[in-house]
Amino acid sequence: MKRSIFAAVLLAAAAFGTFISTANAAAPAACEDMLKKLDDAMKTAKLSDADLKTVTDLKAKAEERCTSEDDRRSDDFVDQALKLLVKK
Repeated sequence: MKRSIFAAVLLAAAAFGTFISTANAAAPAACEDMLKKLDDAMKTAKLSDADLKTVTDLKAKAEERCTSEDDRRSDDFVDQALKLLVKK
């Protein structure tokens, strides 16, 4: 009886470890790295006033989400801003 319980616990631990490894593989990029990438792209971009305001607003939202440890949402805002910068 003890061996079957022990085996079940080991099996559950192995399954949980696999789940955690898979979840980490799909994790977003570190938001600080993405914000640096956005800052670098903004240095050379030529934007209209309207686009600059949009990019600045998106950057502020990304920084707020990054501070809140919501990397995935922060990265989404940075991606939107980068698309505007590349479009130009």
